[in-house]
Amino acid sequence: MTNPSPLVIASRNAKKVGEIAGLLAPHKVIVRSVDEFDDVPDVVEDGATFGENAAIKATQTARFLGHWTLGEDSGLCVDALDGGPGIYSARFSGENATDLDNNRLLIERLADVPDAKRGAHYVCHVAVSDPAGEVRLSVEATCRGRIVTAARGENGFGYDPHFLLREYHRTFGELSPVVKQHLSHRARAFARLIPGLVSILRG
Repeated sequence: MTNPSPLVIASRNAKKVGEIAGLLAPHKVIVRSVDEFDDVPDVVEDGATFGENAAIKATQTARFLGHWTLGEDSGLCVDALDGGPGIYSARFSGENATDLDNNRLLIERLADVPDAKRGAHYVCHVAVSDPAGEVRLSVEATCRGRIVTAARGENGFGYDPHFLLREYHRTFGELSPVVKQHLSHRARAFARLIPGLVSILRG
């Protein structure tokens, strides 16, 4: 069997890279973080959608490195905020925002919104580029939930401690990584992606 080509993850978010690596590990995909390479320029995420930003990350990084590259863009869309913060989720409270800053602003914006109207969903879009910078795979998935005021749990990252899965009565912050790998927007997107990804990397 042909040894699979390595896959570069075009993200400097160590927790996100770790989560993606965990999803791909059972399929023997060799994952490398973009931080393992020198002088890779930061990508300007100026797309209008999660899909556009995922493709920008994948193609620009692939062209620079000459490797198969995965770009992922994800975020939180809150009904009461007209779908915000959306593609601006990571920098909701400013360019150098921390998870704590973003969560604090989110809860401030929802202060007068009753529980019944705090519906939200996570979105994950994944694009895979070949070494020449052409997108070969593109998938998107969502996960529906509700925003809770008090942070719950220490797991995950981003808005996870405030994102409640109704059917489990727990936030992503309270779920173990193993459970999250089966339920999250990212897990759902990768379930769609993996058959095609494994095929092309072994091609």
